[in-house]
Amino acid sequence: MLFSHDTEHALGTAVDLVNTGPAVGGAEHLPDLPALQAFVDRNDVSDVCDLDAGDLEAALRLRDRFHDVFRTPEDTQATVRRVNAVIGEARTAPHLTDHDDYDWHVHFFAPGSRLAEHLAAECGIALAYVVAAGELDRLRVCEAPDCGRVLVDLSRNRCRRYCDSRTCGNRMHVAAYRARQRESAAR
Repeated sequence: MLFSHDTEHALGTAVDLVNTGPAVGGAEHLPDLPALQAFVDRNDVSDVCDLDAGDLEAALRLRDRFHDVFRTPEDTQATVRRVNAVIGEARTAPHLTDHDDYDWHVHFFAPGSRLAEHLAAECGIALAYVVAAGELDRLRVCEAPDCGRVLVDLSRNRCRRYCDSRTCGNRMHVAAYRARQRESAAR
């Protein structure tokens, strides 16, 4: 494991948040509070207060800011500025916890934080760890031409190119196979 379980979980949450956007596939996947609650449940975001319209608006703004980080990971200075801005605006209060049968781990959000503040602290710190480890090249946009989803490549040999091997990866491999077949038949 390259990063701690908590960091990898927060990175996955950031990816899921970014991939709910209309810039990825054209459809808005966080249109309302039930969708936001489904996002919270799907990502096991702990200690979340009752969600309201303000939480949805703030989460959508944060999503755009995280998307900017994934779009230009090769620009380290810009990424550092973006990540520092997100973390700097979050109310943080690092504390140890062992909730829900998980061993001791650190939460960075302040108790009682609203959802976006919670995500800004947890996911922002996770992205900061990626920067500090010199691993920004692991933040990627799917290489399938018709996809804009983002991913974090946590593979040992940094070979992950597609957001999902069953969808984009399979489509691209089939297309490459068919192209080779056409080329072979044309000879």
